[in-house]
Amino acid sequence: MSDATSLPALWLLSDERNDAGLEGALGRLPRGSGFVYRHYHLDGPERLARFRTFARIARAREHIVILADSALTATEWGADGIYGAPRALWPRRAGLLHLATAHDLGEIGLANRLGADAVLLSPAFPTRSHPGAPCLGPARFRLLAARSKAPVIALGGMDAKGAQRLAWGRWAAIDGLS
Repeated sequence: MSDATSLPALWLLSDERNDAGLEGALGRLPRGSGFVYRHYHLDGPERLARFRTFARIARAREHIVILADSALTATEWGADGIYGAPRALWPRRAGLLHLATAHDLGEIGLANRLGADAVLLSPAFPTRSHPGAPCLGPARFRLLAARSKAPVIALGGMDAKGAQRLAWGRWAAIDGLS
């Protein structure tokens, strides 16, 4: 497992719409990247089975594996950490990374107070998952990111070109890496 000071620069998030290509995408990521397993559309045994498949591929590439679920489930499933809204990540569980989502200053402040190991700040740019929704854009993204005590991972409409445009070292994508 990694710690907050050595978080990967590149992260792939799972989603129902990128499920079919995830095995290949995990294999194409640079060794030691991050993978956030969400798959909210699956329940119970099916969700666990897909997690195990993806975790096996991710671990073979030395990726960090984060689960969008409770700390208890992440520990049971063998994930390296948890992902979600700041309040959903606590109480803290020793040995797990806590990756908080944030969309505004209030959520960054809450992640700061609760001690998040990293913050996924979104949406940096327009996204396919929320067409027409407002996005932060480069200037506002940087202003908000500067308020985070934890490393910030850019999310939302991100791909290699977006990361270049944002001039941000850590970024995550769903479609942009699938």
